[in-house]
Amino acid sequence: MYRSLDPEKTTQTLKTLNNRIEERFPGASLGRVCREVLMIAAETRLRAEWAGKQLTWIRVAVMSVLGTALFAGVYAVRHIRIQGQPELEELDAGFNVLVLLGAAIFFLLSLESRIKRHRILQALHELRSIAHVIDMHQLTKDPSQIIATARQRTPSSPRHSLTAFQLTRYLDYCSELLSLLGKLAALYSQSTSDGIVLQAVNDIEQLTNGLSRKIWQKIMMLDNDITAEDHLADEQSLNNEAPESV
Repeated sequence: MYRSLDPEKTTQTLKTLNNRIEERFPGASLGRVCREVLMIAAETRLRAEWAGKQLTWIRVAVMSVLGTALFAGVYAVRHIRIQGQPELEELDAGFNVLVLLGAAIFFLLSLESRIKRHRILQALHELRSIAHVIDMHQLTKDPSQIIATARQRTPSSPRHSLTAFQLTRYLDYCSELLSLLGKLAALYSQSTSDGIVLQAVNDIEQLTNGLSRKIWQKIMMLDNDITAEDHLADEQSLNNEAPESV
């Protein structure tokens, strides 16, 4: 039951994350990105199921072509008579024909896996691109901007209206969204044993993990600021509640 990723559970987690983003940051572009990822999650489920099935029409077509080639070869051997001893050039030509025939057979037998690989790699490229889009959303969310004064800003400095706590939540949502992208990529690895696909999935997981590490470095900085603010607020509260001296 828990030995593989459940596409339905992954989609449900994405829906919950989308609700959290909309409730915390209504109308934010990060919410639109999350909704886009939700649509991709539905497509990923269908594609992964498709990749795990046998493409019957391709197998029938391949077997038909191979059967026709075999019949033609048997017919040629039975009806073509070689006059005298074969020349060296004829032997070379026959060897080349066998090599080409073997290559053609390999091409046809691997046709199904190559079609699936092409479709999956296109989908993985889409996930990789969205990972960079999410990274762009957190790029200007710099913790140092929270403590920057008006004198330290330039006309091109990004304007921030988020508190340290809000910024922490925003960065956390970005990190979760990146992690879920990695899980969507992993769904493809469950439906195929193709080495190229598995390597591409591993590359996306490394990419999303690397981007998440950058985000968590910012979150750690903000956590220190929030802790300091909480201590200051507690001290101010204690001072306000202290009895007046007589």
